[in-house]
Amino acid sequence: MTARDGAASWTGQLGRPTRLLLLRHGQTAMSAQRRYSGRGDPELTELGLEQAAAAAAGIAAVADGPVAAAYTSPLRRTRQTAEPVVAALGIGAQPHDGLLETDFGAWDGLTFAEARDRDPDLHGRWLGDETVPAPGGESFAQVGQRVAVVREELLAAHPGQTILLVSHVTPIKMLLRQALDAGPSILFRLHLDLASLSIAEFYPDGGASVRLVNQRFS
Repeated sequence: MTARDGAASWTGQLGRPTRLLLLRHGQTAMSAQRRYSGRGDPELTELGLEQAAAAAAGIAAVADGPVAAAYTSPLRRTRQTAEPVVAALGIGAQPHDGLLETDFGAWDGLTFAEARDRDPDLHGRWLGDETVPAPGGESFAQVGQRVAVVREELLAAHPGQTILLVSHVTPIKMLLRQALDAGPSILFRLHLDLASLSIAEFYPDGGASVRLVNQRFS
């Protein structure tokens, strides 16, 4: 019996799950300044490159078996993070638009305080209602819908396998939320560090479990 089979026996879930290794990208200048960074395309800082290298060295130890495939957001910060990791795993990586970060629209590049001061009423409603989009951008509910489509697509393509997804904080939180069947408040209560790894498993019978949250390698 493997560790994964043992976990399933305790939960009552049937079949071998698809394991999602959820890696957030490393540091960029935008994230260092705590600015909304959605569809902009900053590159990793030197620290971000070091974080990616550390993830590459550590992620194989927690994968619990071979990694069948890797998918990344098409943005540069995720591709740069993925490069040393997939090289260490001996696999390639495919870009997937469904793994893009939230489109923050007119708030992209602003700090929390700057966005609040620019649009105080809208910013307050956006924080309290996942269906409210950023100006010219997406709502968190829309992000959740597209991430759910990605999840179903990848579960169908990789039944019972382990796959790596290199993405951004909101899509990763959405996948963890879906695995936990949690409400929208998790988006604001769950902290994920840069270049951190989380693991969610989705079973053929519809069950799911979260095995790891916010594992740092540096």
